[in-house]
Amino acid sequence: MERAKHRIEKNYSQSLRNWEKIKNPTTKEMTPNSFSEMGWGRLVFAHTFNANDKIVETMCSHGDICRDIAMYVIDPHVIISMAHDKLFIDPSHTYRLWNYDYRYDNQKQNIAFSINRLSNEDEAEQVNAIYAKCHMKGADPQFLLDKHANKLRTYFIAKRRSDDQVIGIVTGIDHVEAFNDPEGGSSLWSLAVDPQAGIPSVGISLVRQIAAHYFTKARVFMDVSVMHNNEHAISLYKKLGFQRIPVFCIKRKNTINESLYIPENKDLNQLNPYARLIVDEAKRRGIVTDAVDADYGLFKLSLGSRSITCRESLSEMTTAVAMTKCDDKSLTRKLVEKAGVTVPRQTKHVGHESDLEFLEKVKRVVVKPARGEQGSGISVDISNPDELKAAVKKAESVCSVVLIEEYIPGEDLRIIVIDHKVIAAAVRKPPSITGTGSHTISDLIHKHNRRRMSATGGESRIPDDDETLRCLRKEGYNYDSILEKGKTITVRKTANLHTGGTIHDVTDELSDALIAASVIVSKTLDIPVTGLDFIVPDIHLNAYAFIEANERPGLANHEPQPTAERFIDLLFPESVS
Repeated sequence: MERAKHRIEKNYSQSLRNWEKIKNPTTKEMTPNSFSEMGWGRLVFAHTFNANDKIVETMCSHGDICRDIAMYVIDPHVIISMAHDKLFIDPSHTYRLWNYDYRYDNQKQNIAFSINRLSNEDEAEQVNAIYAKCHMKGADPQFLLDKHANKLRTYFIAKRRSDDQVIGIVTGIDHVEAFNDPEGGSSLWSLAVDPQAGIPSVGISLVRQIAAHYFTKARVFMDVSVMHNNEHAISLYKKLGFQRIPVFCIKRKNTINESLYIPENKDLNQLNPYARLIVDEAKRRGIVTDAVDADYGLFKLSLGSRSITCRESLSEMTTAVAMTKCDDKSLTRKLVEKAGVTVPRQTKHVGHESDLEFLEKVKRVVVKPARGEQGSGISVDISNPDELKAAVKKAESVCSVVLIEEYIPGEDLRIIVIDHKVIAAAVRKPPSITGTGSHTISDLIHKHNRRRMSATGGESRIPDDDETLRCLRKEGYNYDSILEKGKTITVRKTANLHTGGTIHDVTDELSDALIAASVIVSKTLDIPVTGLDFIVPDIHLNAYAFIEANERPGLANHEPQPTAERFIDLLFPESVS
């Protein structure tokens, strides 16, 4: 107890001594009026400025598209009073990791991913894609690859070994290079992990890598600024030994930072991510937004004398007839097959014997309710009589009419069509986990769910149910099994986001046949906004099987494609700039 108390007092005393140095810097030793270009904006080192008005001038000299940050601000209240219409105090905390207090990681290299320096344009493009998924501002690839800035800015990326894809990024700034820091500090910025990486410990490994990089260069500390309500990130930093220090940060009032300084409408704030995406785009265009029922995702948009009520991406422009055509999967299939679209063989459940006859004919089947959404009641890749009977019973719990469909192997493709034009496309992959050699499958699923729930606003998780257990048993495991280190298994056959699936944008890679089929389906159903599901052996080829249509697709799942923009274009064409 005494040792712990002594350590806390030592760290606190060190923090105060260094804070005194910041408040009273030796300006001859530091480069005055220093800032570093970051690609997403400028990092302004406020304690290197000898006058507050110079800080204000520097922060206000850039336009509305930059995410400029003034760090180590000594007199934030004074600066805000000088430009309260342009600047605000960022609601973030600053944490510091001391070199002398850091415990290095002596574990073996992670078998699932590697960590390297950012080195080429393809990696830089993947980094920007991750930033987009995490709602962060990216940077020009050439800026990220600027060899002349290597000592100032350091980028480490995590790459998945199985496919060599970038799944994480962290940026470091060397304060000695930035402004000849007499304290010998450094800082960490823009830590981002692909929400769909499916591998634990990526973020903490990147932080450890950047810490080791600077501490082996004899840097005294590494700071990080983190939003006050980002509990997951704060927990990670505290786990590594970061301690909160009294440092303030100032940002520019612009559209990028609007949510940080303008009070949000509490009712609109309660909308789910699918509704919020649309509402935010409408607000950006000056369209009046009102929440009708936040729990139901219901809101009203008004411009001039015109008002339209929506439930997420389902609007009053979708007729009841179009809804009917989408709602009953057997009717959808009948209509699009008649229009010349390729569909798998299908039958309705009328009895176990006829079900078995169909199974014998096609060998592998998908069992699903005729009406339903978000993957409820669906069982994929059923190949034996007992599984078939159980799958029919599960589907009947959702809808009394059950469809048994030929299982088509391939990739699960969702295409978004708005106003009969293909706007976005994504391959949906079933949820998978990668073993650590020490965690049970139950633990790994829990970790996966925590990351996915955080990344999707609580919309995506692997259910703890009989279907997940069935899929695990097919792989030879159960919930209590220890999954081998580095081994990846699929824990569920369905690729729906709501049951833990992940989404990978392929909009620019679709074949002409898939685009044509999508337009035919949307026109056949006469529906202005729809999400179409296909099974394809390869998105670049013409072969496909149409599965079903969704009248209320989740547009937020397809960022950064402009789904919300095109949806508002459809509802309010006069708002198009």
